[in-house]
Amino acid sequence: MFKKAFTKVMAVGFTSVLLFAACSGDEPTETGSGDQAGNGQEDVTIDFMHLWPSGSSPDHNRIVDGIIAEFEEMHPHVTVEVETLENEQYRNQLQVISSSNQLPDVGMTWAAGFMEPYVRGERFASLEDIFDDEFRDSFVGGVLDGYQVDGETYALPVELNIAPVFYNQAIFAEYGLEVPKTYDEFLQVIDTLVENGETPITLGNRDAWTGSMWYMYLADRFGGETALNEAIDRTGSFENDALIDAAREIQTMVERDAFIRGFNGLSDQEAKSEFMNGNSAMYMIGSWDLPNFTTNEDVPQEFRDSIDFFRFPAVEGGAGDVDSWVGGPGVGLFVAENSDVKEEAKDFVKHFVERWGEQSVEEAGIIPGTQVDTSAVDLPDLFIDVLNELNNATNITMYADVQMSANVADTHLDLIQALYGLEITPEEFAQQHEQALLEEE
Repeated sequence: MFKKAFTKVMAVGFTSVLLFAACSGDEPTETGSGDQAGNGQEDVTIDFMHLWPSGSSPDHNRIVDGIIAEFEEMHPHVTVEVETLENEQYRNQLQVISSSNQLPDVGMTWAAGFMEPYVRGERFASLEDIFDDEFRDSFVGGVLDGYQVDGETYALPVELNIAPVFYNQAIFAEYGLEVPKTYDEFLQVIDTLVENGETPITLGNRDAWTGSMWYMYLADRFGGETALNEAIDRTGSFENDALIDAAREIQTMVERDAFIRGFNGLSDQEAKSEFMNGNSAMYMIGSWDLPNFTTNEDVPQEFRDSIDFFRFPAVEGGAGDVDSWVGGPGVGLFVAENSDVKEEAKDFVKHFVERWGEQSVEEAGIIPGTQVDTSAVDLPDLFIDVLNELNNATNITMYADVQMSANVADTHLDLIQALYGLEITPEEFAQQHEQALLEEE
């Protein structure tokens, strides 16, 4: 899961190394051969490093190899040399080779807080020049924002997730419940389930990013799509009334017994098992779990048939839009600033993203960062419905801890646990966030 990946690996010292190295005048690595291809173009080699080995990610790896073969056939003077590493090895290697200015011509990065030091250290090239209107419009609304620094795009997303509220239709039907359209109706659903001895929502808030998602939706529905983002990027404040109201409603839900007993001590995996075993009515998780509810043959068909999802409801009088989602991109492709073959590397990145978007959903169960023509893919209805929601999304607010620096993200997640544990007031929750953000300025 990528929600914490952006924040935990970036130390202040690494940022300093990048910035120092950016000014060191290192010579770029040689990647072109200097020979002439039969078509008169110089033979070049693109070094590509990714994190999908054939052993652990066979479907991903197969699609990558096919896209590379296509590109080489279309560009006979280009050879793409590939290095693959497992996730954690990849992160470590990227840090090491970046500090010595030896990045591959094309590689993978995560968004926001992970990517920014590489951009500030002049390691990633701007990709603005590869966009035309059609290509830019092919991405799901808002997904490129996570790969932008100061308005410039430095990577292109190949994965995307949103966080629906998945629910068990059989439990809803047993108590005559309908999908809530408003937050008040949502609270009524919770109350009915509690009165009948059911667990309304399973939540593993020991992994506090899960509780953060519920908070983020309330922040969006009260304050609109900009309130939380502006508090984090410092064009606004965390002491915005809407953000305090969102925190207050989290505690309202806790006091109504909305969440599974002991939620602050449960991991997400432990909480998920309660939903998968039919012991709770609702579960919020990223759409990366869709295979568990659709195509995973290890999950009983009866359970899979009973699962649907709904959008987080509207708050009466709030500024939010029900077509605004919490979510975010996974990995994206960058081009190294010091690449000798930058033109070919950018062509490869564009081709890769286009072809990945056409193949990844059906062949690997991955939602790409580009819009999917749902009439042209053969997938379960639930998958299609989520894809349609993505295509119609007015906004995708990136996970709060991903947007934040590592230190502030840690504070945020600690405060999420304290908020759900009724250990601090909504006002203290906002004040302490504001203080942590001010200290980072």
